[in-house]
Amino acid sequence: MSKQVGQTKAVGFQFGIRKTFSVASEKVWDFLFSEEGIQLWLGETEDELELKKDFVTKSGIAGKVRVIKPYSHIRLNWKQKDWHNMSTVQIRVIGNKEKSTVAIHQEKLLNADQRVEMKMYWNEVMDKLGAALGNLSL
Repeated sequence: MSKQVGQTKAVGFQFGIRKTFSVASEKVWDFLFSEEGIQLWLGETEDELELKKDFVTKSGIAGKVRVIKPYSHIRLNWKQKDWHNMSTVQIRVIGNKEKSTVAIHQEKLLNADQRVEMKMYWNEVMDKLGAALGNLSL
């Protein structure tokens, strides 16, 4: 059986995307974890994103925050409403006072279909993030 795009030996399927913005990394982080930012990449939730705490969004995304290192990265379990499996998402902000890169990586996807679903999701998130960050200054 041949290996498919995004398939790994150990963690099923994966997808990653990164984009660099002309905005200071601290401002990008602060936006990502503001109410508006969380709605942009996760969805509307009444739950706080806290270490070892479960969350559920109004659209049905469920998970638990595994690691959160402010101004660096967050790692969380992620399950779409109609999924039977749990995946892992990591969002990392890398940069300085002039520009920053947002890197999103998702692994433990069940199959190529989930990978395509999440590729479309994260590409849309990056587009929306770019539009939102365009309104921020250095």
